[in-house]
Amino acid sequence: MYSNVGTQPGVPRPPVNAANAPPNPFGNAFYGAGSGLIRGGLGAYGEKILGSSSEYVQSNISRYFSDPQYYFQVNDHYVRNKLKVVLFPFLHRGHWTRITEPVGGRLSYKPPIYDINAPDLYIPFMAFGTYVVLAGFSLGLNGKFSPEALNWLFIKGLLGWFGQVLLLKLTLLSLGSGEAPLLDIVAYAGYTFTGMCLAVLGKIIWGYSYYFIMPWTCLCMGIFLVKTMKRVLFAEVRSYDSSKHHYLLLFIALAQFPLFTWLGNISVNWVL
Repeated sequence: MYSNVGTQPGVPRPPVNAANAPPNPFGNAFYGAGSGLIRGGLGAYGEKILGSSSEYVQSNISRYFSDPQYYFQVNDHYVRNKLKVVLFPFLHRGHWTRITEPVGGRLSYKPPIYDINAPDLYIPFMAFGTYVVLAGFSLGLNGKFSPEALNWLFIKGLLGWFGQVLLLKLTLLSLGSGEAPLLDIVAYAGYTFTGMCLAVLGKIIWGYSYYFIMPWTCLCMGIFLVKTMKRVLFAEVRSYDSSKHHYLLLFIALAQFPLFTWLGNISVNWVL
C-alpha cells in the first residue's frame, strides 16, 4: 500500500537507481548557466586585474628604471669624449641636450654610443672599481693595507655614490620633477669617481698634487652636474622658478667639495 516502508529485518533494501529518479528540468540548466556565468565573470575580471597590473608594473619599470642594457651601449670613442666632458666640461662647445628618435610611435633617447650627452653606467662602474683599487694601493704604500680596510673603502665609495644620488633625486623632487629614470641619476652621480680616480692617482704620484687636483675635480664635477641637471633633467619641470633653480644648482655644485674631500681622505677611519 505504501512504497516507502522502512527496511524490514531480513529483507534487503532495493538499490536506488539514479536513472529512475524523476528528472529535474531546471536543476541542470541553472547549474550549467550559473557555473558558466561565474567562470566567465571571474575569468574576465581576473584577466582585467592581471592585465592592468602587468601594464602598470611594466610602465613604472620603464618609466623609473629604463632598460639596463641601454646604459652599456658604449665604445672607445664615446668613453674618450665622455671623459673629456666630465673632466673638462667648460671645453664642451656643443649642446647639452640629449638626441631623440621616434621608436614605436613615441620619442626615445638614443643610446650613449650615438649621443655624447646620454648617461651610461660603464664609466661609473669602471671608475668606482678603479677608485677602490687606487685607494687600496695608497694604503699599501703607507703600510696600512688590510682586507678590512679595503672593505671599508668599498663601503665608503658606495655610501658616497648613494649620497650623490640622494642629493640629485631630492633636488628634482623639490622642483616637482621626479620622473627622471633612476638609472639616469645613478649614472650622473657615478661620474664623481672619474675625478676621484684622478685625484687619488695624483696623490700617489706626488702628494702635494692632490691639493691642486682635488679642487679642480670638484669644480669640474660641479659644472658638469649643473649643466646636465639644467639642460637635461630639468626639462621635465612644468613650472620654472629661476631663483629657486639657481639656488639649488649652486647647492649641488657646492656639495661636491665636502663629498670629494670625504671620499679623497684615504684612511681606515670609519668617520673621516
